[in-house]
Amino acid sequence: MGLLFEGVSAAVTTPFKNGKVDLESFEKHLQFLKENDIQAFIVNGTTGEGSTLTDFEKRQTIETAVKVANKEIPVIAGTGSNDTQGSIDASLEAQELGVDGLLVITPYYNKTTQKGAIAHFTAIADAVVDLPIILYDVPARTGMSLEAETVAVLSKRPNIVGLKDATGDLANLTRMLNLVDEDFAFYGGNDDIALPFYAAGGKGLISVVANVIPSEHQKLYMLAQNDPKEALQLNNRLFPFTDAIGAELNPISIKAVVSHLGFGDYEVRLPLVALEDEVVSDIMRSYEALKEGMNN
Repeated sequence: MGLLFEGVSAAVTTPFKNGKVDLESFEKHLQFLKENDIQAFIVNGTTGEGSTLTDFEKRQTIETAVKVANKEIPVIAGTGSNDTQGSIDASLEAQELGVDGLLVITPYYNKTTQKGAIAHFTAIADAVVDLPIILYDVPARTGMSLEAETVAVLSKRPNIVGLKDATGDLANLTRMLNLVDEDFAFYGGNDDIALPFYAAGGKGLISVVANVIPSEHQKLYMLAQNDPKEALQLNNRLFPFTDAIGAELNPISIKAVVSHLGFGDYEVRLPLVALEDEVVSDIMRSYEALKEGMNN
């Protein structure tokens, strides 16, 4: 099926207002991202607090993203869960709503074996045979990981086209690259190691910090392909802000900055709780320092 995208996508935050999804702010944020070089919208994922959105809210966010994207950039919906049939149902609905691809996480809590993971993802792929799927491996949140050989088996499915690798294990990335065809895409899930991930063969990033610095992160990807020395310099300038965001649980910290930019209130949904004011102030100082430095 080919690449869904190459470069930097945003794992888009979901704004809330008085406990409800703020679709107006969500649409404005998506428009900002689209106008600032983002290569794809990822909605209803970890950063979008998809695990606490209702089915109705997920439909709303997908519909809004599809409208803003207007077929000019891909919309990829997070539809995975620890319930295979539930994942199939969510994937079929996302397909009906017009998404361009799916991001499907490994089963969590009940988890599974590698054999079970193959059966799980195969069942979903068979149900939405015409829609590209990106696997999502984030063991810090799920308690399980996909072995390289498992990814190799799943990559043979025509509509399983890539993997979001949030393991932080660059050696395993190389191991997987040696087992799959060259058209299977690996996307980084860790902003702090984006540059080495690209150097190891990654095709892009599903980024948290790109919610607020989309063009800067897309520039980093392009420089990584064409000018490694300048890419390293840009990476070093971006890193203090990236590090500040990563110091707090995602998406608690990035939503503070998204709100600062005018895309909704600073509100997260329980069991997440907002940061204290002094921590937000530290993060905002890091953001302002970055923006000032980029303008000089």
